[in-house]
Amino acid sequence: MVWPEPASTAAGVRMMQLLDVFKKQGYAITIASAASKSEFSFDFSSLGFHTADIKMNDSSFDVFVKELNPNVVLFDRFLTEEQFGWRFAENCPDALRILDTEDLHSLRHVREQCFKKNVPFTTEAWLADDKTKREIASIYRCDLCLIISSYELQLLTDVVKIDESLLLLLPFMVDEIREESNWKTFEERTDFIFIGGGKHAPNIDAVKCLKTIIWPLIKKELPDAKLHIYGAYLPQQLLEMNSPATRFLVHGRTESVDEVMRTAKVCLAPLRFGAGIKGKLIAAMQNGTPSVTTTIGAEGMHGILDWNGAIKNDPAEFAAAAIQLYTTKQNWQTAQEQGKTLVNTLYAKTNLEQVFLENIIELQQSIATHRTQNFTGALLQHQTMTATKFMSKWIEEKNRG
Repeated sequence: MVWPEPASTAAGVRMMQLLDVFKKQGYAITIASAASKSEFSFDFSSLGFHTADIKMNDSSFDVFVKELNPNVVLFDRFLTEEQFGWRFAENCPDALRILDTEDLHSLRHVREQCFKKNVPFTTEAWLADDKTKREIASIYRCDLCLIISSYELQLLTDVVKIDESLLLLLPFMVDEIREESNWKTFEERTDFIFIGGGKHAPNIDAVKCLKTIIWPLIKKELPDAKLHIYGAYLPQQLLEMNSPATRFLVHGRTESVDEVMRTAKVCLAPLRFGAGIKGKLIAAMQNGTPSVTTTIGAEGMHGILDWNGAIKNDPAEFAAAAIQLYTTKQNWQTAQEQGKTLVNTLYAKTNLEQVFLENIIELQQSIATHRTQNFTGALLQHQTMTATKFMSKWIEEKNRG
């Protein structure tokens, strides 16, 4: 659990988008977290939001939520729901409980394990993992779960057979791109870019892949081009990869993703495992920057529409596609237009906000029936409340001792 950092992570950007929907509807918003704030945590007071520092495994939270008495509760990822969901169910039973998965953490976890073992990912391996069972249980215990990727929605409905009434496909919500967007031209741009936070394992692997496999192939053909690596909290092992001699430049945190993205010619994202949809690739589309990524990178992000660049899994083919985009103006411009189409078709904020609000209103009007029909959720809520409640109380007593 962390305080949102929209300048550092795509997850932080996502949370701000959701909060903006409630703010526009006049909700009084309170942000509560058991995590410590950092210098990069967003200042919610600037938006008129209230904040609260809460404790895990502490009955003071019960007093806090009873006094707050919210109409809607939004859990940031399933781990938060695991810790506090039963307390809301017990103390504020009428509050609508919404889970934002960000991405399916269990899917990312199992894919990473499969990648490290050099074995293919299978849905059977995913279903067998304990983290999957915990995350699915969390989804059932909530009234609505926000799913960011169309692939993950299909996984939950087709494989797990979760009723669609519990799920809402809600990707990143961004402003539509207008004709007058002040994008730099093909001739005005230069260099390649990768952006990704250093606390995210798929990003660490992607930078290593760029450094050791893909960039040597690209720089051999493009002797003047540079690759710029940006990301908050990059570990020392990545910072030490900085090499002006080979034009592989590791910058670390950037103050503005848009600023560095709009000057780059091509965005590279060789993601070999992971889940959800990728904020870096949405940012590339928003700034008119074509991208080359993998099947994992583009998963759940473009539907039946063409990608704004290329999707390649083989490193040599990935490098060749990057070189081709970088050097061929017509293909680059076509890819740029495809990115615009993707944003305006799949990620338009106005449309998605309306869908989200309609779901909330409908659920609030029929919450009793909705929960009765979700018998699995009621069963898990009953069992989980009992187990988690007494475990939490035991920890609380232990801490007092």
